[in-house]
Amino acid sequence: MFKEERDELQFEWSMLGDIAAGRPNLGSVMNVAVYRLMQFTLRDVLIREFGPEVADRVYYDAGRSAGRQFFKNLVTKKTDFNDFVVEVQQLLSDLSIGILRVEKADMQNMNFILTVAEDLDCSGLPMSDESICTYDEGFINGLFLEFTGQEFDVKEIDCWCTGDRICRFEVKPKA
Repeated sequence: MFKEERDELQFEWSMLGDIAAGRPNLGSVMNVAVYRLMQFTLRDVLIREFGPEVADRVYYDAGRSAGRQFFKNLVTKKTDFNDFVVEVQQLLSDLSIGILRVEKADMQNMNFILTVAEDLDCSGLPMSDESICTYDEGFINGLFLEFTGQEFDVKEIDCWCTGDRICRFEVKPKA
């Protein structure tokens, strides 16, 4: 499952296992610090081993894969954009991932501006000169790919870490 070489991603939702059976006392909830501990130590090792560009690509691709699986396995509103957004907002809130808002939705040109408040990845981190939500960019990319069937470029344009108190993402069709 995790030891063989591969050219294509093989993650499937079933790999998450039966959390209720495996964690009957602790359940499915954990502290954000534990999530960040895994995320940031993994990113640190990837940067040391392969450099920041590769680490960013890995995080983006992993987020994209997660967004696609999230859509396929949790989203039920798959045809109407407004229903899709409302459901994703509720899912992200229920799962304590973040508070999603759509600031701009140009359906004709398929250009969007999304914000995520209380973002799992960065809200509350100290200020720096870099935005860090590369995984989130990929996640949003995967959601939009699955919803529309077309490729998008997703870029974080504002981040908690650069002084904003919200993460803002531009979503537009791939050039």
